[in-house]
Amino acid sequence: MRPQPLRIASTLLLTLAALVDGGAARSQESKAAAGQAPQSATPPATAAAAGRPVTTPLGDGPWEFQTEKERIRVTIVTKGLDHPWGMAFLPNTDDMLVTERPGRLRVIRHGVLDPMPIGGLPPIRAAVIGGLLDVALHPRFEQNHLVYFAYSKPDREKEFLATTAVARGRWDGGSILADVEDIFVADSWYSSEIAGANNRCCGQGPADGSYGSRIVFDKNGFLFVTIGDRNWGEKAQDPSSHLGKIVRIRDDGSIPADNPFVGKAGYKPDLYTIGHRNPLGLTIHPATGELWSTEFGPRGGDELNRIVAGKNYGWILVTEGAHYNGDATALGKHGVAGMEDPVLFWVPSINPGNLAFYEGDRFPAWRGDMLMAAMSRSLLRASFDAAGEPTGQERMLTELGQRLRDVRQSPDGLVYVLTDETAGAMLRIEPSK
Repeated sequence: MRPQPLRIASTLLLTLAALVDGGAARSQESKAAAGQAPQSATPPATAAAAGRPVTTPLGDGPWEFQTEKERIRVTIVTKGLDHPWGMAFLPNTDDMLVTERPGRLRVIRHGVLDPMPIGGLPPIRAAVIGGLLDVALHPRFEQNHLVYFAYSKPDREKEFLATTAVARGRWDGGSILADVEDIFVADSWYSSEIAGANNRCCGQGPADGSYGSRIVFDKNGFLFVTIGDRNWGEKAQDPSSHLGKIVRIRDDGSIPADNPFVGKAGYKPDLYTIGHRNPLGLTIHPATGELWSTEFGPRGGDELNRIVAGKNYGWILVTEGAHYNGDATALGKHGVAGMEDPVLFWVPSINPGNLAFYEGDRFPAWRGDMLMAAMSRSLLRASFDAAGEPTGQERMLTELGQRLRDVRQSPDGLVYVLTDETAGAMLRIEPSK
């Protein structure tokens, strides 16, 4: 079926937002294509002078909004986070783990951010949009206390040479993560030095962009890991490389015998799907068990994908977006034999972060809908029919003016969101009384 673009009711809002935003979430990668040095944060005056949007400082709240289906109340759980990326709810408590991209693992206890980061993490390359990325608890965390995290792993001798890795450690609730070990290290070591000599096409961005990485366990205890193409998109179609792939491994990093490419010549056996650019969202649908992902396109062409074992999702040969240097897409936009089309795509870009499918009781009108954090300063809600086809979309929380990185449903049915800002925060969405 033809992938679905935005419905008419949302197109104008998204077009205006994307034109104003100028692809702000892509600024790091597009700068490198233009020969400019990327920066971790831009002073407001500089951003305004350059014509880029300036993030409005987040107030203290609370805020109440009438959305299309629900009236909601938004409160701040905590401020004081620097570009928070991922979060995990601890069992039988209201405590949470939160990652900060500069390389810190934090804990929120009873709604209060512990001022001391958890120690014991390995060296992390926090550059451009690399750093400490997603976090997940082992399905048997209450018994084994294992915490998993994805990060940008630097080479021991050449710090600028890095790859995507997943590590795990044992956490007893204290100040240190113990017995930390890598269980997966992508065979995708890459650097700006390599990028300057590999004759990449299409005006692609910096080597420290597009790491991915989201991690999620399914009901059988298998771990899925998204790996970005690091702006070397040609590698997304190379089955001997981890760049631009989603992998499936066991909790110890070993490879399941029923992975789709096991035993296939030229393919890494841990690969689950290929042909991805920068998949920044990953979730298991709580009702269907399906794996879904969101993915950054180049200039336009952001995607929502239903992930199916063994499939090729097209990048760099197929995209609804446009290459930064204006080169034509090799095989077109969609409908290419052997390539999976997205369920939804966005042109102009919406800059997608993580996603969740709501199945709680606190917002009954949202049940079955997708919630997606977006760096274009909104929380997107998309609804689907009984066949799983999209029927409508709504942008929420635009009034806050914050780039949003992650969204999760809590065990008690509320919704939590992370803002992707230097002055970052965790927000809680609850029904308005």
